[in-house]
Amino acid sequence: MGELPALIQDLALILVVAGIVTLVFKKLKQPLVLGYIVAGFLVSPHMPYTASVVDMGNIHLWADIGVMFLLFSLGLDFSFKKILKMGASPIISTVSIIFCMGLLGIVAGQLFGWSKMDCIFLGGMLAMSSTTIIYKAFDDLGLRQQQFAGMVMSVLILEDILAIVMMVMLSAIAGGSVEGGQMLSSVLKIVFFLVLWLVVGIFAIPLFLRSIRKLVNAEVLLIVSLGLCCAMAVFSTKVGFSSAFGAFIMGSILAETIEAERIEKLVEPVKNLFGAVFFVSVGMLVDPNIIVSYALPIFLLVMTILVGQSVLGSFSFMLGGESLKSAMRCGFSMAQIGEFSFIIASLGLSLGVISDFLYPVVVAVSVITTFLTPYMIRLATPAYNALEPKLPSRLIRSLNWLSMSRPHSTEKSKWKQLLTQMTIYTVVYGILSLAVITLMFMLFMPFLSKVLPFHFTLFGTTYSVAQLLTGLLTVLFISPFLRAMVMKKNHSEEWKTLWRESNRNRVPLLFTILVRAVIACSFVFYVCQHVAHFAPAVVITVGIVAVALIVQSRGVKRRSILLERLFINNLRSRDIEAQVSGKRRPLYEGRLLDRDIHIADFDIPQNSLWAGMSLMQLGLGRRYGVHVSSILRGGNRLNIPDGKDLLFPLDRIQVIGSDAQLAAMSAALQKEVRHEDVELEKREMKLRQFIIGPNNPFIGKTLEESGLRSDYNCMVVGLEEGKENLSPFKPSRRFEEGDIIWLVGEEDDLNRVVGL
Repeated sequence: MGELPALIQDLALILVVAGIVTLVFKKLKQPLVLGYIVAGFLVSPHMPYTASVVDMGNIHLWADIGVMFLLFSLGLDFSFKKILKMGASPIISTVSIIFCMGLLGIVAGQLFGWSKMDCIFLGGMLAMSSTTIIYKAFDDLGLRQQQFAGMVMSVLILEDILAIVMMVMLSAIAGGSVEGGQMLSSVLKIVFFLVLWLVVGIFAIPLFLRSIRKLVNAEVLLIVSLGLCCAMAVFSTKVGFSSAFGAFIMGSILAETIEAERIEKLVEPVKNLFGAVFFVSVGMLVDPNIIVSYALPIFLLVMTILVGQSVLGSFSFMLGGESLKSAMRCGFSMAQIGEFSFIIASLGLSLGVISDFLYPVVVAVSVITTFLTPYMIRLATPAYNALEPKLPSRLIRSLNWLSMSRPHSTEKSKWKQLLTQMTIYTVVYGILSLAVITLMFMLFMPFLSKVLPFHFTLFGTTYSVAQLLTGLLTVLFISPFLRAMVMKKNHSEEWKTLWRESNRNRVPLLFTILVRAVIACSFVFYVCQHVAHFAPAVVITVGIVAVALIVQSRGVKRRSILLERLFINNLRSRDIEAQVSGKRRPLYEGRLLDRDIHIADFDIPQNSLWAGMSLMQLGLGRRYGVHVSSILRGGNRLNIPDGKDLLFPLDRIQVIGSDAQLAAMSAALQKEVRHEDVELEKREMKLRQFIIGPNNPFIGKTLEESGLRSDYNCMVVGLEEGKENLSPFKPSRRFEEGDIIWLVGEEDDLNRVVGL
């Protein structure tokens, strides 16, 4: 047989070592990410006492794929609608944390005397807390259902989004695009493609998945999903972004589809495999010599993160409206760096703009801060208790009052709401129109010029048939977008109210129509100028007439409304499915927050002692002071269950209570389970023949009287009477001497019966 390829040997070594190390870390109740990093160090060339990876190039290739699938999975767990529903509080906290920690990292790097790019990338790394590690720590400590944990996870989601944007910006800076105009151009490019991909993706992808739904099983759906992920990654690199950015965008598009949960479960094993390879590759770059040489910077960076997140992070959460106690619990929870810091460091290395020592230094800092994460989370409350007596009571009351009294829903001014919506529609439809124009003139017109290479002369000017036809089709294709741009929100309730309230509002309202009409005309002007060099007066006339016809056309109106409704239905498809299946949270949840209580979801484990018991028997209200508002089972919702309703394994219950009450219930739910049978092999069921002897106590007794089932846990499956088949043993029949019966039971129970 031929020699085994180096890639297979390396993969075998990585997975075997990673498997052993992660088992140890699981036993020690440490994050598996750290286990992967340690495994990478053990198989790296820097470790002379163990086998090493042969081909590092292949491993880094697999690691790049791992980053792509990690971000694809992150996108699947993310929804842009979630960000819109969060309000300003987590956005303010996230921006503040990233700015403060990023600036702190840059200053720290300059104090060490590192290069400019090292400082910039270090600032980006220190600004990113680890979603995976914090989520795991909350889960292990039983804090996931508490209110402050939800705020932390919201901020982490936003951090992950901004990390994607940061990676694009860092790539631009690394490429030398540091001037203001070039940076603005990069930001506008991100916004353009982000809006374009999301709008087109949410319009097209759900339609595609819906059309093939009857043909798709788990295997096909996995292949289709990964294919879409890789296709978007390729397209993203073609337009100047990273493959990880494209993978994240495709994940966020698929997150709005009904199939999102299925795709997430199917992709998880793939993500785990390639993600493990990525984190192992991170560990391979850990050089003990560098860590020893940079021991002081590592220690100072660890302290920078711990103190910076504890102080500046808590302050940022207070800016977002949290009380001092809640803000400190949130800030202390985020005192570490994780996977995105590695990804940013990998980006810097691949671009060749950061020093080789920075990567192992960041890995060492991440390992230390990750180990300290559970202790930092536990330290938050004692730190608050120690700080509170030293602060003026008036200041504490003011901060807490500000948090408790912040409104959860504020009524915006009608003008602000109307102008905001008009601006959003104008930008989105403008981007779509620009994308159609670009595609038509870059792809369709060259093709049409080959098919129709004809020209004609009119008033002394030569025109191309292909160009004129392309221009006409382009205006036809963008006409629904132009009409929506001009007419959208002109009949809304805000518009009507402002029109009726005051005559002074009418001129500004009409002016908004004029501005949007001019913007729509500019697209037609551009098409006309691109098709042929018409006189300015002709271009203006054609543009105005075209927009006027588009606005008055019933056919264009119908197409515009149809496209918009289809897009909204695709965007709401997952919400609709959640309503139908009973997964959506009740609308009154937001009002509970004013009363210091909230709703939490709990899954009944398969081995729970609560399974099979009624709510009356469990007495959750009596024991913990909570209320079960709903039971979700098999896609159905049982609202306001009574005491007679039973709980079953894998039920999801929605419970109302305070943080302390929910934490006590969560601890009991996790504790009250049937532990795994360590002697499983002894529980094997066996079939054995048994002859009733002369002194057997069963003689003269029926099955029930003998206690074979109740006392000995055995079952009589038949009576042997010399026939071809066993005869059934009737319950009323009494055992007689010489009966030959066949019993089924466990080995120990059968031995007890035979020994009688």
